[in-house]
Amino acid sequence: MPSTNDWINNPLGVVEEMFGASQNSSDSGWEAKVTEFFRQRLMEKDAHTWVPSLNDVPLHYLKPNSLVKFRCLIQDMFDPEFYMGAYETVDPSTKAKVLRCGKYKDVTECGVDLDSANMVTSERQTFYCVPIPGESPWVKEISSCVVDCFYAGACQARVVPSTSYVPSRQKRSYEDDDDEDDMDTQPQAQGHAHNGTPAAGESQGNGDSKRQETEAPSGQKASSPPLDLNFPLPGEQGPACLVKVYADWDGFKLNDTLEVYGILSVSPALSALSDQTDTSSSLILDPAECMETAEELRVHSPPASLVPRLHLIHTQRLTHNNPLLPPAALEDSAASLAATLGEMASVRAELLAYFTQLLLGDVLAAEYLLLHLISNVYARRDVIPLGKFTLNLSGCPAAPAGPAYTEQLYRALQQLVPSAYRLSMTLHNMNQLRLVPRKDYVANRLLSGALQLAANTSLYLDETQLEQGQLDPAGVRNITALGNVVAWQKVDYDFNYHQMEFPSNINVLIASEGRSLLPSDCHVHLQPQVTPPNMEAYLGSALTAQSSSQLNKFRLYLTMARALDYSISEEVTKAVEDDFVDMRKDDPQSISADDLHSLLVVARLSCLSLGQSALSTDAWSRAKHIETLRKSRSEPEGRLNGNEP
Repeated sequence: MPSTNDWINNPLGVVEEMFGASQNSSDSGWEAKVTEFFRQRLMEKDAHTWVPSLNDVPLHYLKPNSLVKFRCLIQDMFDPEFYMGAYETVDPSTKAKVLRCGKYKDVTECGVDLDSANMVTSERQTFYCVPIPGESPWVKEISSCVVDCFYAGACQARVVPSTSYVPSRQKRSYEDDDDEDDMDTQPQAQGHAHNGTPAAGESQGNGDSKRQETEAPSGQKASSPPLDLNFPLPGEQGPACLVKVYADWDGFKLNDTLEVYGILSVSPALSALSDQTDTSSSLILDPAECMETAEELRVHSPPASLVPRLHLIHTQRLTHNNPLLPPAALEDSAASLAATLGEMASVRAELLAYFTQLLLGDVLAAEYLLLHLISNVYARRDVIPLGKFTLNLSGCPAAPAGPAYTEQLYRALQQLVPSAYRLSMTLHNMNQLRLVPRKDYVANRLLSGALQLAANTSLYLDETQLEQGQLDPAGVRNITALGNVVAWQKVDYDFNYHQMEFPSNINVLIASEGRSLLPSDCHVHLQPQVTPPNMEAYLGSALTAQSSSQLNKFRLYLTMARALDYSISEEVTKAVEDDFVDMRKDDPQSISADDLHSLLVVARLSCLSLGQSALSTDAWSRAKHIETLRKSRSEPEGRLNGNEP
């Protein structure tokens, strides 16, 4: 049985051993045995910490062809490609033939017999994956700390440098590495599925962004701009990766968040192939032999030193990316879960006090901010997303305190949630930013936009930055896209010929002076109880007053509360219905079906915030009380700080 060093440092050795055994015994199920072998190894205690992460370890420190992991979002899905699953090589001196396995590889050994009857052509899918957009610094720090702690005690697939220097990820370290494979290896014979044929696993509306038409719109001209890593958010850093999937790719969707375990491929032969696609290269692609344009080849086959390949062996979907709470934590024993839930009420009180300080002493606004942060789209009824709770916090301090206040408030929230993005709604940003992803038919890829976010990302819209001026057509489209996220939790991706709707699950918080120009599920006008002379210093002291252990408690609490199950018994349902009828009798004009829905959402979130998984009559009464207080607050006249765009 392979040792730990073998299956992490040399996973291809495990694969080839099982492949060879299958040829001797005519075992057709060897591929399933490979995936089961690695799955069982990764289930061992702390085994996942033994595998180095592309998120935390610079690429040039990782051993080629070793097992690595990558926490990522599926940003795009390319067409399926064909590869040599099995092939024969011929020794030029002895003429001896050897059957070899081509799975989990990008390059083959030299001397391939292309006329061999034993050659097997197989198919695999390629996903373009990027780090989870907007991942908070504390998530990366904790994940990196786990890696550092492990490597301090054991040496696995990486050499720790003697300095703190972090080289650029564009450094092509392994192309000149003496330990790298010889340059006589060659890329596997690959080809993408024919453009006129639907790709494997492709269906309308399943989250697939593959080619929707066979020709590019006439307005798009072929060009070769510098290759970018296509991150959804501006200023993002980190590795992008081409993940090769060998089975069950129909089960993956665009924007899924995954932790991928696979075999790292950074062969210099791949970079040579990428260089050949440059228009200045002496290699001229024959249109009769290649259905792809030079631009498409350049984008789909970037240098491996810049965009490594990862051949997937095992993966798990991430319901969250909080490193303090393993994905299986909610499936632990009932006793362990009960102990955790028992502390939620006390942590809630501490977090509420912290939010009250951040919101200048406004306890009611702090209550609604807490409910907002644990909201989650848990189901959809036709086109209606259930569980969303967009919060418009108006009355935020105006300039000169305004920008400092909204920025510091975002910093405080970013310290608590795993993923967040602050969109400053200046006129320039609204008119210039690409919020909605768009299909580039020339390069056959999806150009990302700022609304291509992972589920449960906190989107902080700073409307206090929007000044008087004119929105151009792009700005109007961006405002419409934000409104669709708020109202319907969807983003309509632009495919030029048509739009394709993609569901989202984004927690939207709108900070504004007057009531927002965007719709919201809940509007709370801030009523400060304190007026600090120096707003930035006041909020800065509130941030630094929280210890790491206290912040970790808050982070765990928010993730746990969002993930809890929830139900309403028949008895409580009947009591709520009777109460609603009584409220309608007292004042039919003051309460509607929408008000009932809002009350049920607030009651649900109030229960979850206390660690309760079922609605009680007390929670219902509490929801009615705070909703009455919220509606009783006077709202300032005007919108958008008194100015219309």
